[in-house]
Amino acid sequence: MEFPILSAVTFIPLAGAILILLIKSLTGSQVRSDGSEDDRVLYVGLLFSLATFVVSIVMFLSFDTQGTGYQLVEEVDWFANVKYKMGVDGMSVLLILLTTLLTPIALIASIGSVKHRLTEYTVAFLVLETFMIGVFCALDLVVFYVFFEAGLVPMFIVIGVWGGVDRIYASFKFFLYTLLGSLFMLAAVVYMYLVAGTSDVVVLEQYEFAKSAQIWLWLAFFSSFAVKLPMWPVHTWLPDAHVQAPTAGSVILAAVLLKMGGYGFLRFNLPMFPDASLFFQPFVFTVSVIAIVYASLVAWRQTDMKKLIAYSSVAHMGFVTLGIFSFTEIGVQGAIFQMLSHGLISGALFLIVGVVYDRMHTREISAYGGLVHRMPVYATFFMLFTMANVGLPGTSGFVGEILTMVGAFQANTWAAAGAALGVIFSAVYMLTLYRRTVFGKITNPDLETIEDVNMKELICLIPLAIGTILLGILPNLIFDITRESSLHALAQMAGG
Repeated sequence: MEFPILSAVTFIPLAGAILILLIKSLTGSQVRSDGSEDDRVLYVGLLFSLATFVVSIVMFLSFDTQGTGYQLVEEVDWFANVKYKMGVDGMSVLLILLTTLLTPIALIASIGSVKHRLTEYTVAFLVLETFMIGVFCALDLVVFYVFFEAGLVPMFIVIGVWGGVDRIYASFKFFLYTLLGSLFMLAAVVYMYLVAGTSDVVVLEQYEFAKSAQIWLWLAFFSSFAVKLPMWPVHTWLPDAHVQAPTAGSVILAAVLLKMGGYGFLRFNLPMFPDASLFFQPFVFTVSVIAIVYASLVAWRQTDMKKLIAYSSVAHMGFVTLGIFSFTEIGVQGAIFQMLSHGLISGALFLIVGVVYDRMHTREISAYGGLVHRMPVYATFFMLFTMANVGLPGTSGFVGEILTMVGAFQANTWAAAGAALGVIFSAVYMLTLYRRTVFGKITNPDLETIEDVNMKELICLIPLAIGTILLGILPNLIFDITRESSLHALAQMAGG
């Protein structure tokens, strides 16, 4: 029997969380004189997240990038005809790598920033990592749904306990929005199980549902993934969640959790409901273009840096849905690339905001200005990720956007033209943000003594900077891996 590497990479973080809880129950909390908790627990969590990253590298090296179908498959009977079935293709293996890279970065960013209830904080992130990886591995609808929904709980706790002033409102809004959408998906899963007699994803991809049923099933899955992505107009939970979440929470939310929506469309909506996907293509194009243009304009008027980047995420996810529903290889490839690229760039931008927030305790753009005089290294990183978010050639942001627009152009010229407006607007709001915070004279006296990025922050930012540049220069590193996944989804569409 082969070593179950997918189960290992999925459950190592959960094992770490359980161990941390056992240690705390035996030793009690180590509290300092100022009331803050000993941050050694964060290092234990970091150790497990790094171990998960190492195992994910081994998983990737075991993956045949030229192979077809799902690989590293694990299958065990669970109950009835439901199986614990795990497997990966080119798309999911890269999303797992993104998850295992960003989780330790998020924990490193938390060192010194989060001071209270560190045991619970670390456990929440490790449990969340298990659920996120499980989503990308699951090849059974029931197993997928369990992981997909369970991930709401630790993120709800992270926002609600360690968030800002309005954290309770933001956490409940996040939870209720995503839970409500997923209830429709649960009803669809039950129906599919009863009709097809199985919840095996591989079997269901080949099962031909009646066209009338496909419409309702597509809408049920769409309701869940559209909220998670999020698409306009069910995006309103995201800015509140980002503004209130701690920096590490925003990093994981933007870089990984949002990608579950795009992943769901490619894994379920297109191959399982091809006729419905084709029927709803104009609708998806319309809301995608609205999201790109509307969110970009709203981002331009924001005064809070985090909220601006949150609306930017809504706009950039519009490119993802545009590429997916273009039903072209170049569009789907671009959408997958955009998800990975946005994971690096958005995660880095929230870290960039966190750097100055830890020093100044404000995210208001008006509180800054002239940072380049005191923080030249910070200004350099900020410039790189600003340019990547705008889509400057040579960065990963350019590749994803241009390919999704080319794919959309082949399907609908007007949709591509609308998306192009979003590219222009993204340059407006990002360059405005950069100019107001980095350039000019220092007018806030508190900025006179502000310190440049430290070693902890460099450790977080450098891997993301390398990834952003490397993928911008050598995008085929991704395309060679995701090509079979893209062709598989489109083949199912053609078969429908």
